[in-house]
Amino acid sequence: MTDKKPPSKPRNPRGAQKKVRVKTRAKRSISSSRWLERQLNDPYVAQAKSDGFHSRAAYKIQQMHDDLNLFKAGMRVIDLGAAPGGWTQVACEIVKPKSTGGKVVAIDYLDMKPVAEAIFFKLDFMDNDAPERLTTAVGGKADVVMSDMAPPTMGHRETDHIRIMMLAEAAYEFAHEILVPGGTFLCKVFQGGSSETLLKQLKKDFTKVKHVKPHASRSDSAEMYVVAMGFRG
Repeated sequence: MTDKKPPSKPRNPRGAQKKVRVKTRAKRSISSSRWLERQLNDPYVAQAKSDGFHSRAAYKIQQMHDDLNLFKAGMRVIDLGAAPGGWTQVACEIVKPKSTGGKVVAIDYLDMKPVAEAIFFKLDFMDNDAPERLTTAVGGKADVVMSDMAPPTMGHRETDHIRIMMLAEAAYEFAHEILVPGGTFLCKVFQGGSSETLLKQLKKDFTKVKHVKPHASRSDSAEMYVVAMGFRG
């Protein structure tokens, strides 16, 4: 990885190459075939590989940073639901923990390839000891808590929304305890936005709250993000 900021919109490394079609095989379901086809034809996937990012999600957080100035060198950042690590990589490039004394601490119950200068816990954030371990690792307080956590979708919109909002509310309960005054909370939700209860609390606790859907989010995806800045403490 270099310190060069990744492009907000990827180049098309394949030029005018024809769209790749994936045939359904005996051991591959139709949904798996569609997912593979989408991956093969996604310019952000190709660009992430070219730029050395662990995932296309790096461009989502980079675009949100470009628009909102989320990170600064020397900050203390906690990344919830970090795997495969794209957000962690971008945060480390900007925070520069080794040279500034900042911290980037990531957690996920899934495996994640190492990210230089980041501290990673392979642990479920919902485990009882996770908040204490994150707090100790970051050094007490954090400037940014960001969460890309999402449960496996069930295909039932109302159920999926309830499940992701449970994670969002758990992430904010933690953020409320650990953020410094002026801090930022960023969290994945689904279209339809945050629950009224969470949104009302964020508007009370922060000076600025907005919903964002970065260009790198797939157009057919229901995901979006709520960003709350200026924690009142």
